[in-house]
Amino acid sequence: MADTKREIERKYESDESGLPDLTGVAGVVSVIDKGVAELDAVYYDTPDERLAAASITLRRRTGGDDAGWHLKFPVSSGVRDEIQAPLSETLPRDLAGLVRSRVREAELVPLVRLRSSRDVRDLLDADGALLAEVSVDAVHAERLTGGGRTAQWSEIEVELADDGDPAFLDKVEKKLRKAGVRPSASPSKLARALRETEAPKKGKAAKGKAEKDAVAKGGQGKKGKKGRKGGGGAGKPGGAAEHVLAYIRVQRDAIVELDPAVRRDLFDSVHSMRVATRRLRSTFKSYGKVLDRTVTDPIGDELKWLAGELGLGRDHEVLAERVTEALAQMPESLVVGSVRTRVRTWVEAGSSGSRRALIAALDGERYLALLRTLDAVIAEPPLLKGAGGDPEKVIGKAVSRAFGKVSDLVEEALAQPSGAERDLAMHEARKKGKRARYAAEAATGLLGAPAKRLVKDMKSLQSLLGDHQDSVMAREALRDLAFQAGQAGESSFTYGVLYGREERRAELAEAALPEAWRTIRADSAF
Repeated sequence: MADTKREIERKYESDESGLPDLTGVAGVVSVIDKGVAELDAVYYDTPDERLAAASITLRRRTGGDDAGWHLKFPVSSGVRDEIQAPLSETLPRDLAGLVRSRVREAELVPLVRLRSSRDVRDLLDADGALLAEVSVDAVHAERLTGGGRTAQWSEIEVELADDGDPAFLDKVEKKLRKAGVRPSASPSKLARALRETEAPKKGKAAKGKAEKDAVAKGGQGKKGKKGRKGGGGAGKPGGAAEHVLAYIRVQRDAIVELDPAVRRDLFDSVHSMRVATRRLRSTFKSYGKVLDRTVTDPIGDELKWLAGELGLGRDHEVLAERVTEALAQMPESLVVGSVRTRVRTWVEAGSSGSRRALIAALDGERYLALLRTLDAVIAEPPLLKGAGGDPEKVIGKAVSRAFGKVSDLVEEALAQPSGAERDLAMHEARKKGKRARYAAEAATGLLGAPAKRLVKDMKSLQSLLGDHQDSVMAREALRDLAFQAGQAGESSFTYGVLYGREERRAELAEAALPEAWRTIRADSAF
């Protein structure tokens, strides 16, 4: 099983003078010589270096006290998450899954071998606790493909102790700079090794390398030279298409980048990936005058499938939080019978198996096919005549159409009496509000303040209508729980009280809608 740690470190250039005296660093009471460790690491990547293009490193290392497989994801400058797995001959399955959205069907091959003699010092405080580990690494790099070029250098690495204060690294750096040591120009050993062992680029070879790098950075397959023409045909992307495709590319990249976070079950990752799929699907629909919907609608269907897989446990989780919180706020005198036990069982049953199903979906061929299709629609977009039109006119009309659909549904909801028909109209207005919001998001760089105002207004509308829809769903769940309780001979009183409170929340949302909508209409330029 893989373990994860947050790695916070800084790298510095080093020469023959080695490591300066660090006993004067504020907070350091002793510097302990830990000796020299011999490390031997082989770094793996696709032949076109897709992981390196995303600043992701994957290595199999022997020597030292953490021999094994190490996979590192960038978090911010000098900060990476390192996932470690025990030493084995082949890449562990869970680590392979974490790079799948980047690697796709490509083979992971040994790319670079780094052998390092690491002279280690521990910086300790007055209590003998570790503040940081400082090492001087004599590195020998060998390119394992393309002629086996080599490079050698020495560097100083300062890694903060687990749960240490990052400000301590500033103190160490101040001391190092006074001694003439300067930060490294490379963010990692691998980045430097790749740069210094790269074969010289000449003529066509240089052009091919540039094209390969562009593909690797996008995580795409080989790009065509001409845009695919759909409908009326519009040639290469430009005009309105340029803005729409830029937004689509951002969402495609978000799905690829969030994939490992979803697999690691990091906070908000599932929700964020689901939002990216919704943004893509909405954009394809909103900008049907730019991109041929006979091509994009099937992609939208696949995005809907992925959103559904991501939402298997998410929707129940949100609903469960609402019901659980409402129950926790209820006076004890109104909690009759084994309500908490039944609600807890319902919560656990809803989440059971959903995560396993999600990972299975991400490991499946259908998901990879969707990623390939998104790559293709960006590389060779199915452009229509409107793609080359005046951007402000084409995109402005698309946003206006999206807002008009929201307006129709809100007016329909306001005209309905309270009940199932109004609930449905408000729910449909909420969904169209999301589409209008995403259409406006894609237009902010072009239309400026009016599009930004619409994004803000649609968020506000979504919040109001979303609370109403959550109330509708909560009442359905409470009705089912009350029925189950009755079947088991338990009191359904508490569920009835909760149901009444949810009804009141819905009434308040409905009462607030007319004024909120008048404000939005007055604010909108569309």
